[in-house]
Amino acid sequence: MKLQDFHLAPASWSREGDQEALRDIRMEVFVVEQSVPESLEWDELDADSVHVLARDDAGRPIACGRLTPLKKIGRMAVRQDWRGSGVGRAILRELVARARSQGLDEVRLDAQVAAIGFYEREGFEAYGGVFDDAGIPHRGMRLALAGAVDSVPPAMTPSSAFGTRAELTDARVANLQGARHTLCMYQPLLDGEAFATPAEIDALRQLATSGRGASIRLLIHGPDAALRDGHRLIGLAQRLPSVIQVRTPVEELDLAYGSAYLLNDQGGFVFQPEANRPIGRTAAGDRAGQAPLLRHFEQVWERAARATVLQPLDL
Repeated sequence: MKLQDFHLAPASWSREGDQEALRDIRMEVFVVEQSVPESLEWDELDADSVHVLARDDAGRPIACGRLTPLKKIGRMAVRQDWRGSGVGRAILRELVARARSQGLDEVRLDAQVAAIGFYEREGFEAYGGVFDDAGIPHRGMRLALAGAVDSVPPAMTPSSAFGTRAELTDARVANLQGARHTLCMYQPLLDGEAFATPAEIDALRQLATSGRGASIRLLIHGPDAALRDGHRLIGLAQRLPSVIQVRTPVEELDLAYGSAYLLNDQGGFVFQPEANRPIGRTAAGDRAGQAPLLRHFEQVWERAARATVLQPLDL
């Protein structure tokens, strides 16, 4: 269900179109409107930050924000015509969700004093005194992320990076085979390259038919497309509806989530920051690293609806 007339998407500073859109918004809001010197607007953190970009229905960029490697949210900018629409709040919540998915226990930002109330309504707390940044009074703010990873048992094994389609498939198979009873899978697009190899399907089938209290929960944004394309995982779910449950997010913030992950009940995970790119990290038994992803999954699962397009098959 469409709740807003805008949509969010991850953006990369290394992609020419994304960088141009991010620069245009920030030039308009900070440099032109707020008279921030252009030399202060760009820094070396842009290349290494997680960026979120909002576009309207026509694809025009309307707002942006970033999460830097220093655990700070910044460069939150909304074009004037879109202020008050909820797009700024949507971007902030998405960046907080990205911070959680990275396992951060806290996220900070430097708020313009006039915007402190906005951030306080999202749970941020101000600290320290007022300071000047580019001629505008600011104050530091921070948000403790619920269920910080230091409350979770220490990691058993470190995570490792992958960067190719073959490595991603191997990581998935290892985590599927490592599950004892349960799996949680978040896959915005269930296409022909996601959980479609014989090894992946075989591992899913073995768990689903193990008869040991098996449960596989799948969140996907487009179940109709997966059904239409005859994805093998959907075919397996048709035969085992009591074991494999499928839901689809309905809230705009959830539908804007662009990452993908697989979690098993042994602390294993496979995480892709961008679902359409075979780049990310994996671990076989890292409960601390898995914890923020599991919290995110449970939250979205509670808000999600049954995949109604699959109802004729009693899924």
